[in-house]
Amino acid sequence: MVDPTVLFTLSYGLYIVSSASEDGDAGCIINTATQVTSSPIQVMVALNKDNVTCQRIVESGHFALTMLDETSDMPFIGRFGFRNSNDFKKFEGIECRRDQFGDPWTPEHACGMLGCAVAQTVDVGTHLLFVGEVTETEHLSKEKPLTYAYYHGVLKGKTPPKASSYVAE
Repeated sequence: MVDPTVLFTLSYGLYIVSSASEDGDAGCIINTATQVTSSPIQVMVALNKDNVTCQRIVESGHFALTMLDETSDMPFIGRFGFRNSNDFKKFEGIECRRDQFGDPWTPEHACGMLGCAVAQTVDVGTHLLFVGEVTETEHLSKEKPLTYAYYHGVLKGKTPPKASSYVAE
């Protein structure tokens, strides 16, 4: 028997992954990102194929990964996590910076940022895994990184259906 809720005990963070292409800016909240190599430094992110951000990364070949911190609140998380980038300009009205590729990212509620060039893409069914070589970094705050446990336990956040860790009730 497999109880998928045991996966809730895996340690996750909360991140904004964003990308810009000729079709515009996109960004979304993800909880699946990890460093996979140290030389060269590479990270892996997982995005649902239906997300606009996923499509932008496929088009552009690059992305920014912003590590959220514990100052994040639900309105801020909802801006990136519960809206569609085609319908809502997620970076409008907040501080927005651009990495060397032109990908948007925000320093608000963030402890770090990575700019990445896609080195590999792996299709895993509902999601694409992007392995990105880190080409740029920035420390943003000394706040604690926002973990998925903190998001669920303290902020009382929910897991949206497109998340890689979603389990239907």
